Amino acid sequence: MKIETEDELDTLIICPKCHTVHKEIPIKDGAKACCRECKSVLYRYDSKLISHGLALSITALIFFLLANLFPLVKIEIFGHTQYITLTSTFMSLFENGFFVVGFLCIFFIFIFPLMIISIYLVLFLLLKFKSAPNLLKELLVLLHHIKPWSMTEIFLVSIFVALVKLIGYAQIHMGVSFWALIAFVFIDIYLSRNIHLSEIWMLRKRLFQQNREI
Repeated sequence: MKIETEDELDTLIICPKCHTVHKEIPIKDGAKACCRECKSVLYRYDSKLISHGLALSITALIFFLLANLFPLVKIEIFGHTQYITLTSTFMSLFENGFFVVGFLCIFFIFIFPLMIISIYLVLFLLLKFKSAPNLLKELLVLLHHIKPWSMTEIFLVSIFVALVKLIGYAQIHMGVSFWALIAFVFIDIYLSRNIHLSEIWMLRKRLFQQNREI
Protein backbone atom coordinates (compact mmCIF):
# COMPACT_ATOMS: atom_id res chain seq x y z
CA MET A 1 0.00 0.00 0.00
CA LYS A 2 1.54 3.30 -1.11
CA ILE A 3 0.83 6.49 0.88
CA GLU A 4 0.92 9.61 -1.33
CA THR A 5 -0.12 12.32 1.16
CA GLU A 6 -0.39 12.77 4.93
CA ASP A 7 -4.19 13.01 4.67
CA GLU A 8 -4.32 9.45 3.33
CA LEU A 9 -3.02 8.22 6.70
CA ASP A 10 -6.28 9.38 8.28
CA THR A 11 -8.17 6.86 6.15
CA LEU A 12 -6.23 3.94 7.63
CA ILE A 13 -6.94 2.13 10.89
CA ILE A 14 -4.45 -0.08 12.73
CA CYS A 15 -5.90 -2.91 14.80
CA PRO A 16 -4.81 -2.28 18.43
CA LYS A 17 -4.48 -6.03 19.03
CA CYS A 18 -2.85 -7.61 15.94
CA HIS A 19 -1.67 -4.36 14.22
CA THR A 20 -3.27 -5.25 10.89
CA VAL A 21 -3.87 -2.16 8.77
CA HIS A 22 -7.42 -1.56 7.50
CA LYS A 23 -9.03 1.11 5.38
CA GLU A 24 -11.73 3.09 7.16
CA ILE A 25 -15.23 2.62 5.76
CA PRO A 26 -18.45 4.46 6.73
CA ILE A 27 -20.68 2.52 9.15
CA LYS A 28 -24.19 3.10 10.49
CA ASP A 29 -24.98 4.82 13.79
CA GLY A 30 -24.56 2.36 16.66
CA ALA A 31 -22.55 -0.10 14.55
CA LYS A 32 -18.93 -1.12 14.99
CA ALA A 33 -16.16 -2.18 12.63
CA CYS A 34 -14.04 -5.21 13.59
CA CYS A 35 -10.65 -6.48 12.50
CA ARG A 36 -11.01 -9.25 9.91
CA GLU A 37 -7.97 -11.05 11.36
CA CYS A 38 -8.54 -11.08 15.15
CA LYS A 39 -12.14 -9.72 15.32
CA SER A 40 -11.17 -6.91 17.76
CA VAL A 41 -13.25 -3.74 17.63
CA LEU A 42 -11.53 -1.15 15.40
CA TYR A 43 -13.98 1.71 15.79
CA ARG A 44 -17.62 2.51 16.46
CA TYR A 45 -19.97 5.18 15.22
CA ASP A 46 -22.01 6.80 17.97
CA SER A 47 -23.83 9.97 16.96
CA LYS A 48 -24.18 10.90 20.67
CA LEU A 49 -20.50 10.46 21.47
CA ILE A 50 -19.97 14.18 22.16
CA SER A 51 -22.89 14.54 24.59
CA HIS A 52 -22.04 11.28 26.37
CA GLY A 53 -18.34 12.17 26.59
CA LEU A 54 -19.07 15.68 27.82
CA ALA A 55 -21.45 14.42 30.54
CA LEU A 56 -18.96 11.78 31.69
CA SER A 57 -16.05 14.27 31.73
CA ILE A 58 -17.95 16.82 33.83
CA THR A 59 -19.14 14.12 36.25
CA ALA A 60 -15.63 12.69 36.57
CA LEU A 61 -14.15 16.15 37.22
CA ILE A 62 -16.72 16.81 39.99
CA PHE A 63 -15.94 13.47 41.67
CA PHE A 64 -12.20 14.09 41.33
CA LEU A 65 -12.50 17.49 43.05
CA LEU A 66 -14.66 15.97 45.82
CA ALA A 67 -12.08 13.20 46.30
CA ASN A 68 -9.39 15.82 46.88
CA LEU A 69 -11.35 18.26 49.05
CA PHE A 70 -12.77 16.00 51.76
CA PRO A 71 -11.32 13.31 54.11
CA LEU A 72 -10.84 9.83 52.67
CA VAL A 73 -11.28 8.03 55.98
CA LYS A 74 -11.63 8.80 59.70
CA ILE A 75 -9.60 6.49 61.93
CA GLU A 76 -10.27 6.15 65.67
CA ILE A 77 -7.56 4.33 67.61
CA PHE A 78 -6.87 4.38 71.39
CA GLY A 79 -9.11 7.43 71.84
CA HIS A 80 -7.41 9.43 69.10
CA THR A 81 -9.20 10.47 65.93
CA GLN A 82 -7.36 11.12 62.71
CA TYR A 83 -8.72 12.32 59.37
CA ILE A 84 -6.76 11.19 56.32
CA THR A 85 -6.99 13.17 53.10
CA LEU A 86 -5.15 12.78 49.80
CA THR A 87 -3.17 15.94 50.58
CA SER A 88 -2.16 14.69 54.04
CA THR A 89 -1.05 11.40 52.44
CA PHE A 90 1.33 13.25 50.11
CA MET A 91 2.58 15.53 52.92
CA SER A 92 3.32 12.60 55.25
CA LEU A 93 5.53 11.06 52.55
CA PHE A 94 7.58 14.27 52.34
CA GLU A 95 7.72 14.67 56.15
CA ASN A 96 9.14 11.14 56.43
CA GLY A 97 11.82 11.77 53.80
CA PHE A 98 10.23 9.81 50.92
CA PHE A 99 10.63 12.69 48.48
CA VAL A 100 10.86 10.63 45.27
CA VAL A 101 7.81 8.52 46.22
CA GLY A 102 5.98 11.72 47.22
CA PHE A 103 6.62 13.39 43.87
CA LEU A 104 5.66 10.22 41.96
CA CYS A 105 2.40 9.95 43.93
CA ILE A 106 1.54 13.60 43.22
CA PHE A 107 2.10 13.08 39.49
CA PHE A 108 0.42 9.67 39.16
CA ILE A 109 -2.51 10.22 41.54
CA PHE A 110 -3.23 13.95 41.19
CA ILE A 111 -1.57 15.76 38.26
CA PHE A 112 -1.95 13.18 35.47
CA PRO A 113 -5.56 12.17 36.34
CA LEU A 114 -6.54 15.87 36.56
CA MET A 115 -4.84 16.60 33.22
CA ILE A 116 -6.50 13.62 31.53
CA ILE A 117 -10.03 14.41 32.64
CA SER A 118 -9.55 18.14 31.90
CA ILE A 119 -8.30 17.32 28.38
CA TYR A 120 -11.31 15.06 27.79
CA LEU A 121 -13.57 17.93 28.87
CA VAL A 122 -11.86 20.46 26.57
CA LEU A 123 -11.89 17.96 23.67
CA PHE A 124 -15.63 17.36 23.86
CA LEU A 125 -16.33 21.09 24.28
CA LEU A 126 -14.26 21.88 21.17
CA LEU A 127 -16.02 19.12 19.24
CA LYS A 128 -19.44 20.36 20.38
CA PHE A 129 -18.70 23.91 19.17
CA LYS A 130 -16.72 22.66 16.13
CA SER A 131 -13.75 24.91 16.78
CA ALA A 132 -9.92 24.80 16.98
CA PRO A 133 -9.19 21.66 14.88
CA ASN A 134 -5.42 22.02 15.32
CA LEU A 135 -5.74 22.33 19.12
CA LEU A 136 -7.96 19.22 19.10
CA LYS A 137 -5.25 17.34 17.23
CA GLU A 138 -2.53 18.44 19.69
CA LEU A 139 -4.68 17.55 22.72
CA LEU A 140 -5.43 14.08 21.34
CA VAL A 141 -1.72 13.41 20.84
CA LEU A 142 -0.96 14.68 24.38
CA LEU A 143 -3.78 12.55 25.83
CA HIS A 144 -2.42 9.47 24.05
CA HIS A 145 0.97 10.01 25.76
CA ILE A 146 -0.22 10.70 29.33
CA LYS A 147 -3.17 8.25 29.58
CA PRO A 148 -1.02 5.30 30.75
CA TRP A 149 0.34 7.40 33.65
CA SER A 150 -2.92 7.79 35.56
CA MET A 151 -2.81 5.34 38.48
CA THR A 152 -5.77 6.26 40.66
CA GLU A 153 -7.17 2.70 40.41
CA ILE A 154 -3.90 1.30 41.81
CA PHE A 155 -4.01 3.87 44.60
CA LEU A 156 -7.60 2.85 45.40
CA VAL A 157 -6.59 -0.81 45.64
CA SER A 158 -3.72 0.14 47.98
CA ILE A 159 -6.22 2.02 50.21
CA PHE A 160 -8.40 -1.12 50.39
CA VAL A 161 -5.39 -3.22 51.39
CA ALA A 162 -4.34 -0.72 54.10
CA LEU A 163 -7.89 -0.53 55.49
CA VAL A 164 -8.20 -4.33 55.67
CA LYS A 165 -4.97 -4.44 57.73
CA LEU A 166 -6.24 -1.73 60.09
CA ILE A 167 -9.70 -3.18 60.71
CA GLY A 168 -8.55 -5.25 63.70
CA TYR A 169 -6.83 -2.32 65.42
CA ALA A 170 -9.00 0.73 64.83
CA GLN A 171 -12.50 1.95 64.01
CA ILE A 172 -12.62 3.13 60.44
CA HIS A 173 -15.25 5.44 58.91
CA MET A 174 -15.27 6.07 55.16
CA GLY A 175 -15.41 9.73 54.18
CA VAL A 176 -17.04 11.52 51.23
CA SER A 177 -13.71 11.52 49.44
CA PHE A 178 -13.48 7.72 49.56
CA TRP A 179 -16.79 7.22 47.73
CA ALA A 180 -16.01 10.06 45.33
CA LEU A 181 -12.68 8.41 44.49
CA ILE A 182 -14.42 5.09 43.76
CA ALA A 183 -16.93 6.86 41.49
CA PHE A 184 -14.10 8.71 39.72
CA VAL A 185 -12.13 5.49 39.12
CA PHE A 186 -15.19 3.72 37.65
CA ILE A 187 -15.92 6.64 35.30
CA ASP A 188 -12.24 6.81 34.31
CA ILE A 189 -12.22 3.09 33.49
CA TYR A 190 -15.49 3.42 31.56
CA LEU A 191 -14.08 6.34 29.54
CA SER A 192 -10.88 4.44 28.74
CA ARG A 193 -12.66 1.24 27.70
CA ASN A 194 -15.64 2.66 25.82
CA ILE A 195 -14.46 5.91 24.24
CA HIS A 196 -11.34 5.21 22.23
CA LEU A 197 -9.09 8.06 21.15
CA SER A 198 -9.28 6.78 17.57
CA GLU A 199 -13.05 7.36 17.62
CA ILE A 200 -12.58 10.95 18.80
CA TRP A 201 -9.92 11.43 16.10
CA MET A 202 -12.32 10.11 13.43
CA LEU A 203 -15.16 12.26 14.76
CA ARG A 204 -12.91 15.33 14.56
CA LYS A 205 -12.02 14.51 10.96
CA ARG A 206 -15.68 13.95 10.03
CA LEU A 207 -16.89 17.18 11.64
CA PHE A 208 -14.28 19.43 10.06
CA GLN A 209 -14.63 17.77 6.66
CA GLN A 210 -18.35 18.59 6.79
CA ASN A 211 -17.49 22.21 7.66
CA ARG A 212 -15.18 22.48 4.64
CA GLU A 213 -17.83 21.04 2.34
CA ILE A 214 -20.51 23.54 3.48
